[in-house]
Amino acid sequence: MASHALLDLSRQELASRLEEWGEPRFRADQIWRAVYRELVVSYEAITPLPRSLRQAMSQRLPFGSLEPLERVESEDQSTSKVLFRLEDAETIEAVLMRYERRQTVCLSTQIGCAIGCPFCATGRGGLRRDLSVGEIVGQVLFFARELARGGERLTNVVYMGMGEPLLNYDATIGSIRALNDPDGFGLRARGFTVSTAGIVPGIERLAGEEFQVNLAVSLHAANDRLRNQLVPINRRYLLSELLHACRAYVERTHRRISFEIALIDGVNDSLENAREVVALLDGLLCHVNLIALNPVEGCAFRPSPRAKREAFLEELRQRGLEATLRLGRGTEVEAGCGQLRGRQPKASGPSPGADHTTP
Repeated sequence: MASHALLDLSRQELASRLEEWGEPRFRADQIWRAVYRELVVSYEAITPLPRSLRQAMSQRLPFGSLEPLERVESEDQSTSKVLFRLEDAETIEAVLMRYERRQTVCLSTQIGCAIGCPFCATGRGGLRRDLSVGEIVGQVLFFARELARGGERLTNVVYMGMGEPLLNYDATIGSIRALNDPDGFGLRARGFTVSTAGIVPGIERLAGEEFQVNLAVSLHAANDRLRNQLVPINRRYLLSELLHACRAYVERTHRRISFEIALIDGVNDSLENAREVVALLDGLLCHVNLIALNPVEGCAFRPSPRAKREAFLEELRQRGLEATLRLGRGTEVEAGCGQLRGRQPKASGPSPGADHTTP
């Protein structure tokens, strides 16, 4: 996406741009509502604007686009994964998850990932680049339009797709501000969840933001020796530093943190591992989400058997820690945690039936 596409701009930046062109402030408000509330797909659809302005904006400020190349659905139709091509021909994936009372988009913030967790497909090729605000927002608007056609509304956005959101901090926060704006998309702050592998400076910055989004930390192990292997960023930010930042976050925001643990057979799923988690998180306002490791091609790790997962959960609960055993979604179509990789489809061009709506 062009670095100065419409979707990259905040509402104030849009107003300033239009004022430079001699347009009144209310034109920015009209455009903002059309894009984020009415979910238009082009300037031509913003009919309150004079035709001359629509034409000028099409030439001077590109609307921005994500091209859907391929779509796969889970067997139960609850999960949809879409592969998007960006304007520089790079690709990303995002996922729509349908629940009984909520509709959630899991989006990407980077092309690839620099963290290098050995059980995650996204980081296999390293980090290619950050996404812009508009490229992040565009994923949400694509699925929001789709839901709107069926009379539904997006309720949650989770920053858990490709990349580390807190290593692309400004674009991540810029996208939240755009989607949270009550005069536009209007998604409540608590409808956002930002997931991190443990970027301590990012957690500290997030604690100081004016809105209170949810924070999820990919923990996976509660001792430095094991976490160094599973989450290599731990070598830079040890558990002691991470937990200090998490406690400061809770103290400042009064928000509960979620800690995510992917249980791996024979690696981090013993009762002793569970007791280490309890000791590490003692006294912290938090909740632990346990999941079975999702299968990734070429990864030697295997998911923990259900009996061991349930024993791990019971050990946490008996020792006073709030915890949930979460069921995976979309794993058969590689739409689960750690499975996104943004692979190009084998055939060139979009798949039959693809939605070519331009966000």
